[in-house]
Formats: sequence, C-alpha cells, structure tokens
Amino acid sequence: MQRVAINGYGNLGRGVEKALGLAPDLELAVVFTRRDPQSVKTLGAPVASVEDMPDYTDDMDVCINCGGSATDLMEQGVATSRWFHTVDSFDTHARIPEYFSRIDAAAQVAGHCAIISCGWDPGLFSMLRVLGDAVLPSGRTTTFWGRGVSQGHSDAIRRLDGVVDARQYTVPVPDTVAAVQAGHAGDLSARQMHTRECFVVAEPGADTARIEAEIKAMPNYFADYDTTVTFITAAEMAQHHSGMPHAGRVIRTGYTSPEVRQSLTFSLELDSNPEFTGSVLVAVARACARKAARGETGAFTMLDITLSDLSPRNPGELRREML
Repeated sequence: MQRVAINGYGNLGRGVEKALGLAPDLELAVVFTRRDPQSVKTLGAPVASVEDMPDYTDDMDVCINCGGSATDLMEQGVATSRWFHTVDSFDTHARIPEYFSRIDAAAQVAGHCAIISCGWDPGLFSMLRVLGDAVLPSGRTTTFWGRGVSQGHSDAIRRLDGVVDARQYTVPVPDTVAAVQAGHAGDLSARQMHTRECFVVAEPGADTARIEAEIKAMPNYFADYDTTVTFITAAEMAQHHSGMPHAGRVIRTGYTSPEVRQSLTFSLELDSNPEFTGSVLVAVARACARKAARGETGAFTMLDITLSDLSPRNPGELRREML
C-alpha cells in the first residue's frame, strides 16, 4: 500500500481524496494546507500545515499538488519536490517547458521523481495527440475543449481585484468542429476554434469595466479568444453555475495513401471536472511511486509513463483482460 499526501484542499484536492478512496493500492495519509488545519474538514484524513511538510518526508510515497496553475504551482511544485516524489496538473500549456525545467532541476537535486501536467489536458489528451501523430504521420491533429468549466481559467479570474467568484466556460465553435470532422479545415486560430464565456460575481462597488477589460486582456487565458463577460449575483452563481462539467475531444485526420482518409477520435464527457482530474492524478501517483521505486529521478510528463504503470492491475492480468 502506497501512502499519498494531498497538498491543497480545494475542488481538485477533494476530487483527489474521493479518487483515492477507490484506489485499491493507495492510501491517503495526510492533507497539507496553507490554512489553519483545524478549519479544514476532510472525509476523514488528518490535516497538517504546509510548514510541517519536512516532518513527513520519510512517511509519504507521493505528494499530489493540487494548487492552481496561475500562481500556485510554479512555486509550490518546486518547493514540494524537495521533500517528496510529486504529481501535479499544471495546465498552462505555453509555460510547460519552463515549468518542466524548474521542476526537473529541483527534483534531480533532491533525488525525487516529479510528474507534471497530469490532468486530461494536458495529460490524457497529450497522450492521444502523440498516438495520433505516430499512427497517422500524414495528417492533422485538432483538440476541442468544452463546453465546460475550466478550473484554471476560473481561478485566474478569481485572482483579480474586485472579483468574489467566477466561472469560465470554454465553448467549441460548432462550424469549426464540423469542418474538422469532415477533413475540410485548414490552419485554425484559437479564436476560430473556441469562445470563452465568463460569469463573474464582483464585490459591491467594484469597477466592473476594469474587471472585464483585465479578463479580456489576460495573456495565455483570454487575449486570443472572443470572450464574453457577464456579471451576475452570488445567488445566480449558486443556482446556475455550481457544477463543474466539462467535455472535449482530440481528432486526428490523415491519409495512409492518396485517396484513403483515416480518422481517430478520443472524446470525454464529464459531470465533474475536478473529480475526473483527481482520478487521473491518482493513477499517475501510482506510476510515480513505481518510477521512484526503480530509482528514476527528475521531471516527467504523462508522455513518459507506460499504461502498465498507471494501472493497479498486474501485467499478467492486463494481458489476459485488456490486451
């Protein structure tokens, strides 16, 4: 039984906790928090301050970092990898190479294994993009996200001054999806592929025009998309936007000979984005523990993980039942 720690207990941390409850070979040992540990109520796991992490170094097999990508993980990931083997879901695509380098340097010094960007995108979708490219080398890969709530984008809005709460929905452009499926789409800009819908609860008296302008100008999140911002009340947020659904698909189209078109699609529909992302992180925590046991150190991504390492089943069982 591998002992696992959760670092951060928001929506994602709670999703990880639920997923660990379904894992036959992993045990949740502690939840770390920046808040007063006495104020955090889990499903039963003990809670400790992040300041106490060094005291747990010898007791944990893996620590799953559940902070946000906008501000938390760039520092949290590096700091935590000094104490533990780690897994996280860093999802700012444009900064993954930079983040990888920072985590790799810290993990190599500490002799730890750190697997980054392990959600469904980046993560599972990354694996399918590589698979599609390998199988259909003469082709094109297109990824659509949504319609669904983006935790990272919603968190980025909530960090703005004057914002109480926010939900951001990523929405595929229907005509573009149809063109890609038919093999008729050429090079597509971010703006052609998706729109972004933001629902924001502002503080009383906040400058909503400034908030809207800051959202639409935010690099890596909204600047390259047609974005709508709607200000609503807290009651409206609770009534209409309390869930965390999401969806997406990876489409690889190509040719194996001049007139023979082939298509490969991977899609998902999620009632709860954080619970599903938590389930991915738990599977990767298993793989991280196995890589660490083999003496592998430094940073890795899901592109460096075998399916066998992700599974709780033994190789013989996988060959009998899954191959």
